[in-house]
Amino acid sequence: MSKDQTQSFTPEDVAIQPRNRQHDLAEALKGDWMRKDVFATAWFNAMSITFPLGEQFFINSVRHYRDRITDPKLQEEMRQFFSQEAVHLREHKRYNEMLCELRGYDLEKLEGPLRRRMSWVKKNIPAREQLAGTVAVEHLTAVLAEKALGDSGIFADADPAMRDLWQWHSVEEMEHKAVAFDVYRAIGGTEKMRRAAMRRSTLFLTWDILHGVRHILKCDGVLWSPKVWFSGIRFLFGKQGILKGTWAPYKDFFREDFHPWQEDTSDLIVQWEVQQQ
Repeated sequence: MSKDQTQSFTPEDVAIQPRNRQHDLAEALKGDWMRKDVFATAWFNAMSITFPLGEQFFINSVRHYRDRITDPKLQEEMRQFFSQEAVHLREHKRYNEMLCELRGYDLEKLEGPLRRRMSWVKKNIPAREQLAGTVAVEHLTAVLAEKALGDSGIFADADPAMRDLWQWHSVEEMEHKAVAFDVYRAIGGTEKMRRAAMRRSTLFLTWDILHGVRHILKCDGVLWSPKVWFSGIRFLFGKQGILKGTWAPYKDFFREDFHPWQEDTSDLIVQWEVQQQ
């Protein structure tokens, strides 16, 4: 591939900007910070548990191919991707450690299954398939990020400190949502592998989050509460459910001509930046 050939397809007006933000979450994490709802709080806390190991995996899988990328634009986007993900990793590591200390959860029980699976994947799965997995999870994250920023109702009743953290994370996920995808395409990743990776990633991510929710609800003494699980169904699938409206963008990933920026979410980034001023 010639050095002047385009490999990045992130729009020119989208800047991938690492923001070295720190968040004071201690007070919020003591209680049910998401809508004062036990299940909703447990769900987001369980998602956070997956991030430090996940972000490191994403960085490693993309970095493996940095010498194969000749487009200066994509090279720079990769560097900013690494920087953003490193800060996400740091902030969610602090979040998770503080959460477990304050609420009495066992961080090793929460992280252990994911850590062992990641270790197995690193040793047994080819680098290209690992990158395909990153591409899939980055799309899942981008879909949820669009939901978090585009539907004000999701975080309307959340603790302000937690809302700030999750929306900041969402904006940066949106900015770099095509980086792993463009690297995968540049190194010759196949459509078949990409689709298969999405099926696996959907299954494992759902399993990991539910594993975390189960541990958290058990520690809170409400694992078998019908009220909590009914509230969980509303939280996921109800009128303002976090999964409502996500099926169509999820399904788009399986199209042969798919690219993450076919869904132009740059306005949401701009709106968030205006709110920060």
